[in-house]
Amino acid sequence: MNLDLNQFALQCRTILQQDNSPSGRVRVAELLKQFLADRQTLQGYFLPNAGERELLYEDPDLGFCILAHSYKGPKTSGPHDHAHSWAIYGQADGETQMTDYELIEKPQGDNSGKVRASRAYTLTPGEVYVYNEGDIHSPSRLAPTNLIRIEGTNMIKVKRDSFTVVQT
Repeated sequence: MNLDLNQFALQCRTILQQDNSPSGRVRVAELLKQFLADRQTLQGYFLPNAGERELLYEDPDLGFCILAHSYKGPKTSGPHDHAHSWAIYGQADGETQMTDYELIEKPQGDNSGKVRASRAYTLTPGEVYVYNEGDIHSPSRLAPTNLIRIEGTNMIKVKRDSFTVVQT
C-alpha cells in the first residue's frame, strides 16, 4: 500500500464523510488492515521513546483521531465502551486478549453498570476490529504490544462510564 499517514488519514476522511455508520467504519477497518501491512512505514510510529497514547492525526471537521498505542509491558484495562463514539483497533505487534461484554444493567449516576463476559478472542498482528457505540470490551496485554487505533472523537476529552463484571 505504501500510504503515509496523511494519505491514510485523507482516505479515512473520505470514507467517513460518505458514510459514518457501522458499514463505513468497516470500510475504514479494511483500509487500516492495508496500512498495518506496510511494516516499514508502520515502524516509524512506534519509536522507543513513544508514550502509550500518541495522537498522530485529529480531523478538524469530523473529529476522528488516529493514534499509535505502544505498551512496553503488560497492561490490562477494565470493561469500557467509547461513550457516544466508536473505535477501530488495529493490532500492529504483539497480541491483545480482548473480551466483549453484554450489558446487564446501565450505569446510573456514580454507580457502575453491570456487564457479563460474552466472548473472548485474541487480536494478532494485522487483525482489525470495529467497536461501535455501546460495544463494551476490555483489552489485556501480557507482553509489549503496538496498535493503531482510530477513534470517532478524541476520547481524552470524554468522560466514560464504569462497569463491573458480574456472573449470571
